[in-house]
Amino acid sequence: MKILLFGKNGQVGWELQRSLAPLGELVALDTDSTELCGDFIDLEGIAGTVRSVAPDVIVNAAAHTAVDKAESEPELARTINALAPSILAQEARRGDALMIHYSTDYVFDGSGMTPWRETDTTAPLNVYGSTKLEGEQRIYQSGCRHLVFRTSWVYGTRGGNFAKTMLRLAQERDSLSVINDQIGAPTGAELLADVTSHAIRVAQRKPGVSGLYHLVAGGETSWHGYASFVLDFAHRSGTPLKVTAETIQAVPTSSFPTPAKRPHNSRMDTAKLQDTFKLTLPMWQNGVVRMLTEIMEKRL
Repeated sequence: MKILLFGKNGQVGWELQRSLAPLGELVALDTDSTELCGDFIDLEGIAGTVRSVAPDVIVNAAAHTAVDKAESEPELARTINALAPSILAQEARRGDALMIHYSTDYVFDGSGMTPWRETDTTAPLNVYGSTKLEGEQRIYQSGCRHLVFRTSWVYGTRGGNFAKTMLRLAQERDSLSVINDQIGAPTGAELLADVTSHAIRVAQRKPGVSGLYHLVAGGETSWHGYASFVLDFAHRSGTPLKVTAETIQAVPTSSFPTPAKRPHNSRMDTAKLQDTFKLTLPMWQNGVVRMLTEIMEKRL
């Protein structure tokens, strides 16, 4: 099996290099790749890359994920999040390849308290969500075999993330305020990569599983709850902090105005994915503990 991966240097792409390597020949690219084009701004270039590699599976882990910045550069966000995936999907259809793509809970308006299902009506609140939704739709319309995974609150050990920011601020500041009215499940890039690898194996045997799936860790929390969990773990691990989990101030989203509006309800129903691929998704705390343990070990 030959796999072509775009976005290898992102949080998810980095983990995918590990999880996909055992499946076959892996060609991994990013915007700085030289021999083959991995830059999603160059639509003709990435089409040429697919034709040159002739993969059995195309995995797209590249995206414009700067949610607030997308509001001021909508065309760039659309090119990366919608037009480029559309090109990949067309090439996948032409070469009879399976396409893997990642989307977001931001395709929904975040209303209510019920976990979103794949069949629920979409209504993005911002440019990022709109462009990711268009990307999904263009993949469906291409007619290629595909697995589209909607996820949310993604983090990785590599690079920056919310937990690292909370740890740094708790050591620097005397007080912290964190939003408590946005609810979701912190989901590790490692989990996304491992599920993707498993799903590819299944999809190559059973083409009928092609479609849209929600993929997040189990359980739910707020950003405030997430921060509290991180600081409690750090405290118990002996990390000196000026702010403790008990003293973080819980505040509403309105306390932190941003250019892009955020959904309040990022809960996602993963029953379809778990049933189809015979998986049990771990609780969000499991992955966060693993990530924090790795961070702490690197500091020693």
